[in-house]
Amino acid sequence: MNKRWTISKINEFVEKNSDSKLLSTEYHGFSQKLLFKCTCGSEFEKTFTKFKNNHQRKCDVCQPPKASR
Repeated sequence: MNKRWTISKINEFVEKNSDSKLLSTEYHGFSQKLLFKCTCGSEFEKTFTKFKNNHQRKCDVCQPPKASR
């Protein structure tokens, strides 16, 4: 079943599953980058798909990107 994500549902997911905060107020689709605020105070952008599925839930300083293979 395809779940339709809204900005309020995304905000709920972020609050329950990470220490980061969602700063974006609109969501237009899976390819859109959303603005988040990390616990360290840095702001970072990620698509919700990466945030949700790849567990990239912090800024690049707190959680450096994995090295490519």
